[in-house]
Amino acid sequence: MRITIFAVGTRLPGWVNEGFRVYQQRMPRDITLDLEEIPMVSRSSKSRPGPAVEKEGERLLRRLKQQELMVALDEAGEPWTSADLAEKLQEWLQRHPRIALVIGGPDGLSAACKQRADLSWSLSPLTLPHGLVRIVVAEQIYRAWTMLQGHPYHRA
Repeated sequence: MRITIFAVGTRLPGWVNEGFRVYQQRMPRDITLDLEEIPMVSRSSKSRPGPAVEKEGERLLRRLKQQELMVALDEAGEPWTSADLAEKLQEWLQRHPRIALVIGGPDGLSAACKQRADLSWSLSPLTLPHGLVRIVVAEQIYRAWTMLQGHPYHRA
């Protein structure tokens, strides 16, 4: 199975990349966790966010493969517990060889991305820095896998 996190934004601080790599490297051989960065559209203090969000959405959607199950990370999405994610991961392992987890830019995801999404996941009602979202998503994917394995990493 291949899980790809598509995230708007490049050149994030080193701690973001290192945090992601920690969980990426912990994944088992049969689950590949990748990150694909999408360049953010330039914004000025006077520009409206709408056109930038739409352009970023187009860039994201062009990178997705038709057969990928798309999960949009969105504040209006469904809140999942770690146990919920473990159940979803179990289903994905059985039915979906390719998963795309999509993280928008500072102004969120375009309407087209939300419409294309098969599922919508809210990590928290808090607004989180997008670099931190990458790490949290990677950690939760790893946690879900350990839960399925009965590994002691998750102590509920």
